[in-house]
Amino acid sequence: MISAQSTRFEFFDRGKKETAVLIPGWATDYRIFDNLNLDFNYLLPVEFNPINFKDKLHTYLKDNGITDIWFCGYSLGGFIASGFAEEHPDIVKGLVLMSIRERYESDEIEGVRRALKKNKDAYLYKFYSQCLPDDIARKFFKKTLLKDYLKKFELKFLLDTLEFLKNCRICPEALKGVKRIKIIHGREDRIAPLQEVLKIKNDLEDAELTLIDGAGHMVFFGAWKKIL
Repeated sequence: MISAQSTRFEFFDRGKKETAVLIPGWATDYRIFDNLNLDFNYLLPVEFNPINFKDKLHTYLKDNGITDIWFCGYSLGGFIASGFAEEHPDIVKGLVLMSIRERYESDEIEGVRRALKKNKDAYLYKFYSQCLPDDIARKFFKKTLLKDYLKKFELKFLLDTLEFLKNCRICPEALKGVKRIKIIHGREDRIAPLQEVLKIKNDLEDAELTLIDGAGHMVFFGAWKKIL
């Protein structure tokens, strides 16, 4: 179970010209991207702690001489990806931001905190269900990831990363220097409202926005083949 783990990366050579680091969201891990087939080699955080992620990633890239890399961030991972791009624009070739919003309000975070403390598994079950657009996607998630996720994430880790999420922001002005930005969002997203991503796109005039019909917060479940 995850309580205070660090971050560890593995590189997957898929025979592609470019490489992307894939950054998962809150209460998920790298396996959340299994349905994707992006045109990149993958750098995956096979152990993931958002609290120390940016420093660990910067060290890894520096030690391995990696530059000009794409950053694909899902939900909380989108905050991390955009924050890294703000701090190290020379390394970032482009951003793919999936299921993002400008920020999560303190009262939203506090409501989740209370629900987790009351019954962690019950809240996570509800949260994952809300992230998925239909019964087919929910059945697939239940079959592949749900049971392991309920066992994997300890309450303390979830609360600590929730506190981290409370301080996250997407700052479009700080991303003006990023070479390419692609934003992917599900039209049926119940976690990150559509109007927020439209505002972010409005503030990032050169960003490419793709809205996926019928997709929820886990935008790559169900309609994932249409993403990129």
